[in-house]
Amino acid sequence: MGQKFCKFMLKTLGWKAMDPPAPEKKCVILGVPHTSIWDFAVSYFYYYSVGGKAKVMIKKEAFFWPLGPILRRLGAVPIDRKHPSKGMKDIITEMKEADEFHLAMCPEGTRKAVAKWKTGFHTIARETGASVYIGYFNWGKKEIGRGEKFEISDNAIEDLKKIQEIYETMHLVGKNPKGYRTH
Repeated sequence: MGQKFCKFMLKTLGWKAMDPPAPEKKCVILGVPHTSIWDFAVSYFYYYSVGGKAKVMIKKEAFFWPLGPILRRLGAVPIDRKHPSKGMKDIITEMKEADEFHLAMCPEGTRKAVAKWKTGFHTIARETGASVYIGYFNWGKKEIGRGEKFEISDNAIEDLKKIQEIYETMHLVGKNPKGYRTH
């Protein structure tokens, strides 16, 4: 879909784009809070409307006919949740080989409220040298952005705690508010 169409859709849905695309050629943009399938659509319209192009990992079960080819065209990459380490290795390889690769990920790993977020984004960023951004979609204010850059360390658990603390201060609202918690 074209940039003008995505700007039109974002505006029609009542959303405001808060940031331009990430300036680096390779990055991981976190998407929080992830409480609805609509997060994908709004994120897609946002990132393309500001001139970016991102890939997103989606469970392989969603890639049935006729949805599969459409999802691939939109930048979705199928992931086998039964073998997550293989999927992560595949993404790392693809990202290393690409000249440019922006990957949008939801550290919650699901649309349900979870206490423990996943650290796969951290592994991908460390292995590829990609930057990490504190991306968000705030359904309360209908604002969306790639957020600020977060400098990761060698300690994924400590970094995740810091990231969750940052999100806590943002007072974000998910489309389904009960589906979001930071700790």
